[in-house]
Amino acid sequence: MRTLLRGLMLFGLLFGTAAAWADEERAYTEGAVVSVGYVRTKYGKFDEYTRYLAGPYKQLMEEQKRTGAIVAYGVYQAYPHNPQEPDIILTVVYKNWAAMDGLRDKVDPIMKKVFGSLDSASKGAVDREKVRESLGGQILQELILK
Repeated sequence: MRTLLRGLMLFGLLFGTAAAWADEERAYTEGAVVSVGYVRTKYGKFDEYTRYLAGPYKQLMEEQKRTGAIVAYGVYQAYPHNPQEPDIILTVVYKNWAAMDGLRDKVDPIMKKVFGSLDSASKGAVDREKVRESLGGQILQELILK
């Protein structure tokens, strides 16, 4: 009888704990996903790179916004403390993680429209390395606090 009673008490505790976890609410909801890219322009090439950003890059981003592939984008000037820090930070905002699924299929037609072909887009990426260096990036997700 004691064993049965202990078993029922243990079951009750486990069930009560599981129910409490199920009712627990997070202090946030998941928001947008932001891709951040860090760029360092080469000496004397800042204006040349920003002309690219104001031209083809802006066209590419605006077309992606128009088609709903992205929510927003941003270009920020940073003031680096050393040569390993960026002087340009690029952001691209996606509605959520799912918006990044099949992204290449959504963006390739836009790349062709803006650059003429995917080969031209690739060549342009290589050519931009003459005026800037990519320092990497990260992907973040906004947490909207309740």
